[in-house]
Amino acid sequence: MQENIQEIVLSLDELHKLSFNVLVTNGLSVRQSNAMAKVFVAGQRDNCHSHGVWRLIGCVKTLRMGKLRGDAEPTIDDISPSLIKIDACFGFSALAFEVGSQILIEKAKKSGIAALAINNCFHFSALWPEVEAIAAEGVAALAMAPTHSCVAPAGGNKPLFGTNPIAFAWPRPGTLPFVFDMATSAVARGEIELYKRAGKKIPSDWAIDENGQATDDPDRALSGAMLTFGGYKGSALSAMVELLAGPLISDMLSSESLAFDEGVGAAPCHGELIVAFDPTVFGGESSKNNVQRAEALFDGITGQGARLPSQRRFAARQRSLEHGVSISMDLYDELLGLII
Repeated sequence: MQENIQEIVLSLDELHKLSFNVLVTNGLSVRQSNAMAKVFVAGQRDNCHSHGVWRLIGCVKTLRMGKLRGDAEPTIDDISPSLIKIDACFGFSALAFEVGSQILIEKAKKSGIAALAINNCFHFSALWPEVEAIAAEGVAALAMAPTHSCVAPAGGNKPLFGTNPIAFAWPRPGTLPFVFDMATSAVARGEIELYKRAGKKIPSDWAIDENGQATDDPDRALSGAMLTFGGYKGSALSAMVELLAGPLISDMLSSESLAFDEGVGAAPCHGELIVAFDPTVFGGESSKNNVQRAEALFDGITGQGARLPSQRRFAARQRSLEHGVSISMDLYDELLGLII
């Protein structure tokens, strides 16, 4: 542990211990605390501050609001050769994913394609750790989830959609996967909250205020509505996420998740859909050639000076593994103050 006036540098093990202690002392079970600590440390490690240990503050708030079951143990419903459902039993999603992911991978490797539906979960983390974990087993993956209503549809001026992220990972031989994780909103809601904490204005194309007017004030943005990326294109994708990770799997829309919250300000409670694809089963005898063709696509991107998604994140990961991670002393002190 290294410290200066404004920041503290922690090893990944130290950061995991801090995160775990914050959660477990606030009533989250050991298994759930360990699973959640992993994803928050991963976010901090990869310099994704909006999905890093700052999110522990919201987790503790959710625990203290009484909506989430701190002792929840996910249950498995093996529906078919290509479908598994995990009931998170109103716990956080990270443990439910850990319980179901290996079964999902096994099904995909047998059938070529398989789906994992997680129900009744409080999702409070990025999606890329999940699709990356699946890609590490040689299987491509697509994940999506609604959130709370905070995003207006294109042409509208009232919150209806959530930020509704989509993540995808494609396994690559001998290297990190091709992976992206993006909100269908113009930006993740956590980014606006970080701007608010820093006392900074936001770009004026991220959100509208309560009157439907563009705003650079994070407070007015948070009380108004966020915007989708790409206008009607992001709006259509957001609606797709609502349907596939909501009614399709018998779980809540973003508007229903917000109503379930009853104004307490807890993390969103909803479902998540993860679809896995085995390139070997799909490709058959052509699978080796297909891998080379995929690599040619990536080479074509980088060969003209473009950057593959997540490359900056992977570079930050390497730095963190070598040197640890820095967080502000203010945040560090705030997290220590949450340990009870």
